Amino acid sequence: MNLPTIDDVRAAAQRITADVRRTPLHPWEDGQILLKLENLQPTGSFKVRGAANHLRAVAGSVRGFVTASSGNHGQAVAYVAHRMGMPAVVVVPETVNPLKAARIVGFGAELIPCGTTMPERAALAGRLAQERGLHLVPSFDDALVVAGQGTCGLELAEQAGDLAAVVVPTSGGGLLSGVALAMKALRPQVRIIGVEPRVLPRFAASRAAGARVTVPFGDTIADGLRGQQPGALTWEVTARVVDEFVAVDDEATLEAVRRLFLEGHLVVEPSGAVGVAAIFAGIVKDRPAAAVISGGNLDLALLPTLFSQAS
Repeated sequence: MNLPTIDDVRAAAQRITADVRRTPLHPWEDGQILLKLENLQPTGSFKVRGAANHLRAVAGSVRGFVTASSGNHGQAVAYVAHRMGMPAVVVVPETVNPLKAARIVGFGAELIPCGTTMPERAALAGRLAQERGLHLVPSFDDALVVAGQGTCGLELAEQAGDLAAVVVPTSGGGLLSGVALAMKALRPQVRIIGVEPRVLPRFAASRAAGARVTVPFGDTIADGLRGQQPGALTWEVTARVVDEFVAVDDEATLEAVRRLFLEGHLVVEPSGAVGVAAIFAGIVKDRPAAAVISGGNLDLALLPTLFSQAS
């Protein structure tokens, strides 16, 4: 299997310049914690990096795109396809965050709800690709997507001073793989830690087993982190460059969302907060530590919960 390299990440950085923002590194607690604010991307999450790299790389050889997504990747594909003047179809779960669904449609894509699990969505997206002659855009297990996500790590390595660890939200492993690949090439001494929901520890379970495993589905408030198995490519990358996997429960995740909102004036969705949740909860003790805030598309229905528990 040909794995992406730091040169692929650098090429991606050049390719996606017009579609993404160089996001700031925000200090917290006297700079001992640093927040990489991917919630400030045009689509509200890091996903635009990988989507832009994939779509731009295949431009000129396809007539449209289809993808399966829990929401943020779908927004990214819809956004970049719109900028390219090309059609996009996004297959989402029936339980999709309404804000994410509205933004997908707002970017001009066709939205198709399907089931509640990633295999269901992926199967329908694959059929639509064949039936309509569309190009299928993977959400994470793809060298172009991983290289695009790696541009977040490239920026982080340039922005940060001394670092002990980088903490990354983890589902299928695209962001983790890309960030880890870039950081280990440029800052090999920095520990890379992937953070999973406690009910879905697919990477930790796979590492313990020595091979990719599928964990039983478990619901979590982190709607973007509901994958049950590492990707084939991302498993190979993380096996080489990720130091540790840890898990957080929904209570710690919600507390992190609440603290970021009330103390930092930052809007962060639960999926984007699991890394900093692991730091706030004392699960990750390394300092200085950088946490990737991977998304800010917060379901507004959560706001009453945040305020009622804060009072």
